[in-house]
Amino acid sequence: MDFERVKREKFVDNNARVLRAINVLRTGYIKIKDLEYGLAPDITSAEITDSVNYLLEGGYIHLRDIEYHKPVTDLADAEITTLEAKLTQKGIQFLNGKITDDCIRR
Repeated sequence: MDFERVKREKFVDNNARVLRAINVLRTGYIKIKDLEYGLAPDITSAEITDSVNYLLEGGYIHLRDIEYHKPVTDLADAEITTLEAKLTQKGIQFLNGKITDDCIRR
């Protein structure tokens, strides 16, 4: 198995793990730094950032600033350690098997 294929498969797995971890507080927000703590050492901070970016861009999660509760729509405009996340309707649909995504492991 080549390195790029392993990297792609890990990305798909990581997306699922991050989405499920955010689901723990389905109706509330979870701090990204708490996700990093809870998922380490299996997923690095850089991999969590990559997954959070994908899940945000795909409409699976909402992000907001922890202190001011201001929504964040582009991860490039924020410091990830100052953010918290919660599932969107689409994220809940995915976890309940109503929709599929080739970049998130079922």
